Amino acid sequence: MKRTMTLLLLAVVLTAVSCMSPIALAAEVCYPTAVEQSEDGGEIRKVYDLSPEQDPAGIPRSDFEQDGVHYTLTDLLKQEMPEYQERQHTEEVSLESKNKDMASILALLPQEKEFVTEDGLSGTLTLQLDTVQVETAGYGTSSRKVTTTRRYPNLGSQDTQYIPKTVDENGRTMTLQDVSWQTDNTGDLDGYAIGDRYTAVATYSGTATSSYVTGYTVTAKYVGTVSKIALDRVRYVAVFEGTEIKPVIPIPEPIDPVIVPDKTVSNGGFQFNWAYVLVPLGAVVLAGGGVGAALFLKKRHEAGEENA
Repeated sequence: MKRTMTLLLLAVVLTAVSCMSPIALAAEVCYPTAVEQSEDGGEIRKVYDLSPEQDPAGIPRSDFEQDGVHYTLTDLLKQEMPEYQERQHTEEVSLESKNKDMASILALLPQEKEFVTEDGLSGTLTLQLDTVQVETAGYGTSSRKVTTTRRYPNLGSQDTQYIPKTVDENGRTMTLQDVSWQTDNTGDLDGYAIGDRYTAVATYSGTATSSYVTGYTVTAKYVGTVSKIALDRVRYVAVFEGTEIKPVIPIPEPIDPVIVPDKTVSNGGFQFNWAYVLVPLGAVVLAGGGVGAALFLKKRHEAGEENA
């Protein structure tokens, strides 16, 4: 049972691998930006400049032949290629201030400040004094109670009907709040001093509303140089060592040797091989034997017919 389950799992894995697209499995092929060859042709270096996101697996590593030399990859070198970037940058800042005098504003603005841009460049920026501007941020209102006094002399009685119930004071309406009386003249009535003329002292109150500045907005510009060292490229160098391809000389097929007696005659440096005589002679003997056998059989056959 265990073996059966293992075989089933193996089949599933093999099926999944076979269904995967070769394009998805293979890395994107990289192409060299430069090819360098040694003077003797024994080494070739292929240079690839890739971005940090590119996969170096796409660099070809297979052997190849060129100009009668077979090249094989022996090393793949990696070198990071830093790039220095620099530019002028202007940054505008905005802040709030409760006061608008320059001393208070400059206390909020440092002469220099470190800054980092959105794309990663950094540097020291300097305040440009001629760019400092101050504007009113907004207004608020406040109210307070105010009073005023009015006098109404030479009144015949202490009757408030002669007193105005409202008055205008600096553009605002004031309402009567209190009245006090003063006697301006007295008369004698049966030995009693009785007032016959009065002055009314009327007190009025109202609300005074005023506006004020809630604050100020300060804007200024900082200018300076920002820079960074970016690793935008990675250089790979594929080193191939070469071996000269030697031509292959074909070897002729061996001929089956003729077995002959190991007897030779040497005379004056000349060797005579008996095989050249014995081989043809043997052929003649065999042929003669065959012919003789045929004649013998023929005569025997004829003799048998005669006896019959």
